[in-house]
Amino acid sequence: MEVLAIIPARGGSKGIPRKNIRLFAGYPLIAWSIAAARQARSVTRTIVSTDDAEIAAVAREYDAEVPFLRPSELAQDQTPDWPVFEHALRWLDEHEGYRPQIVVQLRPTSPIRPPWCVDEAVRILLDHPDADCVRGVVPAGQNPFKMWRMDAQTGRLQPLLNLPGVEEPYNAPRQLLPPVFWQTGHIDAIRARTILEKRSMTGQVIYPLLLDPRYTVDIDTPADWERYEQVVRRSDLEIVRPGRAPRPMPQKISLLVLDFDGVLTDNRVWTDSDGRELVASSRSDSMLLQELKAYGVEILILSSEPNPVVRARARKIGLEAVHGVGIKEKGMVLQQILNERGIPPQEVVYVGNDINDLPCFERSGWAVAVADAWPEVLRAADYVLSRRGGQGAVRELCELLLSRMEKGKG
Repeated sequence: MEVLAIIPARGGSKGIPRKNIRLFAGYPLIAWSIAAARQARSVTRTIVSTDDAEIAAVAREYDAEVPFLRPSELAQDQTPDWPVFEHALRWLDEHEGYRPQIVVQLRPTSPIRPPWCVDEAVRILLDHPDADCVRGVVPAGQNPFKMWRMDAQTGRLQPLLNLPGVEEPYNAPRQLLPPVFWQTGHIDAIRARTILEKRSMTGQVIYPLLLDPRYTVDIDTPADWERYEQVVRRSDLEIVRPGRAPRPMPQKISLLVLDFDGVLTDNRVWTDSDGRELVASSRSDSMLLQELKAYGVEILILSSEPNPVVRARARKIGLEAVHGVGIKEKGMVLQQILNERGIPPQEVVYVGNDINDLPCFERSGWAVAVADAWPEVLRAADYVLSRRGGQGAVRELCELLLSRMEKGKG
């Protein structure tokens, strides 16, 4: 049984330019759909259909095939799905003699999927020989029996639908109305013959894959993007990810380690004519540090920056600082500190923003990145703060840790 996953990704997005390769929670948006296909046991091949060479290069980087570039006439704003999929199947047949029995569509704009999503859709399709297609759906938030049309001539309202046996369904209790479902962009599993012979993406016999509505995501605007990144970073949903799953916050925290530049500062520096440097930090970041120390958490600043401003700021907010030109590999220094103090790595929280923090992430039990961290750091982090470095990120983390500790005390 050949099951082909096709991920359609054209280059001409208008609402969010270049959205298919823009970083979503640390990874290119398209990588989330590629991961869903690559991690599914039932999928035997994964391709991306695109008209864009840059998207093709990113897709290959995440282990998808791009055997062709889609013709530009099939990559317009109004191009529907069917000709794109027919083109892919015809091309693969003509150039490779490849003829899958099942095609799985994974739209990049619905990146948050449960791990079982693809395999379950394929299973339902195989379990129903009469099925042309399986489509992902969620319970609808609004019932169409309570919706209206407006008459263009008179301006009067008319009910959108009538329901036999229920007079005035728009006035009826919700419990008396039939349940309805909203299609999502997460998954379509389609028999290839439905596309090629019936010239349809669904056919007539469609079975549902019912999804938890918390997975409902359709990214069309920048506001959508920001909101759903927070779902990935904050929610406890089990999600197919391009990288490893984030680790939970440790039950016991003995040491909090803060990078300086880009975490306690906003990563900018002012230099006067005498070579003296000034940095900017947020007073709010220091407000809760002493409360955290009262719970027995050691806190220190670890920085490769030799400038005395590091020690001066640490002294001001009552923290220990380890910094200087001798720190070339921060991970080794952190490991030495842990050995000297007898602190297990799993009890360490490390906060960073740049690639020289990555070795410390590996030696910590919980790796935290500020919101404006470098992309590799965002990908490696177990948790990403909503605030930027030097602008309240440390305060946000302190509130988070204190909330956990206060619950544990209660």
